[in-house]
Amino acid sequence: MNMVVDIASKKVPPEAVLAHVPPGADLVMPNANGEPVHVVDALEENAQLLEGVRIHQMHALRERLYINGEFGDHLRHVSYFLAPATRKAFARGTCDLVPNHFSEVPALLRNYTKRTLAIAASSLPDARGYFSLGTNCDYTASLIGRAPFFLEANAQMPRTFGENQVHISQVVGWTEVDYPIVEVDPVPASEKDKTIAAFVAERIPHGATIQAGIGGMPNALLGMLGDHRDLGVHTELMSDGVVDLVEAGVVTGTHKTLRRGKVITTLALGSRRLYDFLHENPVVDLAPVDWVNDPRVIARERNFVAINATTEVDFYGQCASETIAGRYYSSSGGQSDFSRGAMYSEGGQAFIVLQSTTRDGKTSKIRPHLSPGSVVTTNKNTVDKIVTEHGVAELRGRSLSERARALIAIAAPEFRDELTAAAREMALL
Repeated sequence: MNMVVDIASKKVPPEAVLAHVPPGADLVMPNANGEPVHVVDALEENAQLLEGVRIHQMHALRERLYINGEFGDHLRHVSYFLAPATRKAFARGTCDLVPNHFSEVPALLRNYTKRTLAIAASSLPDARGYFSLGTNCDYTASLIGRAPFFLEANAQMPRTFGENQVHISQVVGWTEVDYPIVEVDPVPASEKDKTIAAFVAERIPHGATIQAGIGGMPNALLGMLGDHRDLGVHTELMSDGVVDLVEAGVVTGTHKTLRRGKVITTLALGSRRLYDFLHENPVVDLAPVDWVNDPRVIARERNFVAINATTEVDFYGQCASETIAGRYYSSSGGQSDFSRGAMYSEGGQAFIVLQSTTRDGKTSKIRPHLSPGSVVTTNKNTVDKIVTEHGVAELRGRSLSERARALIAIAAPEFRDELTAAAREMALL
């Protein structure tokens, strides 16, 4: 068989996807730049021909008409993590949100959806008929061989390696495009971010394996690790800061237990520099999120360090990381996955970071009780270390009274008296 001919025979325009979308279909789409833009355009343009179709996606980058409910039940968005593109829609009730741990999304999709079709952006196919899912592996790769794929092969999508390879035989159709993927430049770190990052950085030993996300504090932290040696990376989201550490020889992965020498991630989001670094780079290994984020896998790495952010913490150590003032803002993501994995890692540490007050300085984020309506992301039995710009509160193994004292000590000074009074009323002091 001439493989090149076989690849070409399945090349179709974006609207050809409609032939594979029956009434009541569940379409699965990757995170972020995994969205096949022209294919989704075609679905929206023909939405009135669809019946009860749902698109399942964790993190959307583009605020779409269908997300905002423009097509009613013809085409509806099901989110697994709210972002700027979906928050307003969720507040209006035009899209759905499914509670989850990121590690469990593949199982949720397998068990609670029809998995009619996976629609995804990819690299161009190689001569052997393989497409790479590029910046993504996440939950989508878990469906390879378990659901048909319709791909949008983008000349500007980096070709990456790992378990995100889709063969032409698993594809019902593919379309070729050429447009820039979304870039997210590193967020500048504030002075408070830098102070928090310094408290974490000094507690990371040489040879540790780290997980850090995207944002001002993680960027500051990664920038402070230049004097560390032989770090490993095992993270759900790879950002630009990792590139600097790899190129400086700080990240070598030589002490890792799993996939020694490899940078492990399940998706990547950042600048063009990051995407260029990823392209055909064998040091980066993309793996499905039900492996990357599995606490049992994480626990096998010695000295695993997890760094995640929250919006508020109460005296018990409960962290509300997906709501703000009791209203939904995001979702659990992988915070609990990595906090639990680090808890079982030999020498592991799980840092939960936050600035001590809201932006206006009028409200303490260290609270006697969480705000009404808040959702607990990391529970009191899992929490390890809480970090603000005023220090580190070590909560693991501490009594409730000891926790309250430690948390008050890292609250903003102007709130410590009233927090102390509240702790006394709760019989914690």
